[in-house]
Amino acid sequence: MKRRSLYFAAPGKVEIREEELTGPGRLLVRALHSAVSAGTEMLVLTGLAPSGMRRDETIPSLADGTFSFPFKYGYAMVGEVLRAPAEMGEWEGKKVFSFHPHEDLFFAEPEQLLILPAGTAPAAMALLPAMETAVHLLRDGRPMAGEKAAVFGQGVIGLLVTDLLSGMLVSELVTFDPHPQRRKKSREMGATESEDPFSPGALERFRSDFDLIFELSGDPAALDSAIRTAAYGSRIIVGSWYGNRSAEVNLGGFFHRGNIRITSSQVSRIPPEQSARWTRRRRLETAQKLLTRGGPPGIITHRFPFEKAAEAYLLCGERQNEVLQVILDY
Repeated sequence: MKRRSLYFAAPGKVEIREEELTGPGRLLVRALHSAVSAGTEMLVLTGLAPSGMRRDETIPSLADGTFSFPFKYGYAMVGEVLRAPAEMGEWEGKKVFSFHPHEDLFFAEPEQLLILPAGTAPAAMALLPAMETAVHLLRDGRPMAGEKAAVFGQGVIGLLVTDLLSGMLVSELVTFDPHPQRRKKSREMGATESEDPFSPGALERFRSDFDLIFELSGDPAALDSAIRTAAYGSRIIVGSWYGNRSAEVNLGGFFHRGNIRITSSQVSRIPPEQSARWTRRRRLETAQKLLTRGGPPGIITHRFPFEKAAEAYLLCGERQNEVLQVILDY
């Protein structure tokens, strides 16, 4: 049996290759939709990830390989179980989510799948990794009622964090993004203000102002901007992955005396201080419930048939102001 798989073939180039259907797993899954990460996937596609780094040792379908071209990638797949052994017949026909690369057929074990609740829109459930990341970021940030909060970057992750924060009784929620359409969407989702960080005087208005800051822009320069807006004793949660780019930050002046804490936040593992009560499954199910209630409208902005995936990635790279979530339909 053949399948079609998306490969990151070379920097800036994707292609769909036909190959034999192989791999471990007792359940045969047919892809329905997968989400393209305009942040992480575009970073690795453009060759900005360390080539020798493991793609993700916590995801079975990505664990065996690095970011050396060519490679498969993607981790937001919704599909339908086509075939199961007799003792697992109840799985047949189930709509499921899987952390799996972009391809139209694959094998999986039950523990690698999450059954979707009846009545949910399958395409919307492709946003599950993004919502899980947002939940993880909020758990690392631990927002408190009455705090002043800021979010740098209003891509999909940033907007989801904004949406969750807006319901947590923070006294002020300011977001920063250079793209006008993203700022407009941010205000619709609960931001008190949304500013262009490159506009003259925009950051100076908020110097030493925020109790809690999330840096989610993917731009290494944004970390220094976040530090400039941090109040005494504030917390900066860095969810951006800069790949092999370095962030130049000023750690003199106010930072040195400001008792500011900078914390990296990455969703692939549960922090040790939370692991006694939280598992990855529990966090994922929490994210699923948040999406099932409807989720933020308007996050999915573009959809492409799988065979036109190259156009989808070109759009993500060239028209960032228009793009939030791109979905591939199989």
